Amino acid sequence: MPKMKSVGSAKKRFKVTATGKVKRKKSGMRHNLGHKSAKRKRNLQHKTLVAPTHEATIKQMLLA
Repeated sequence: MPKMKSVGSAKKRFKVTATGKVKRKKSGMRHNLGHKSAKRKRNLQHKTLVAPTHEATIKQMLLA
């Protein structure tokens, strides 16, 4: 049987932490930044954790 391949798009978007949680970037920082407040843009820069309901699916995509 051939080796399982991880999903390339998932490799680019998610990282697994040392404790096994999945980290992701927040959306909303690509365009239309002129009307967003500085506070909102600053808060969007930080990474956040994936919801526990999606964690298993993403780990399966990453083969982690």
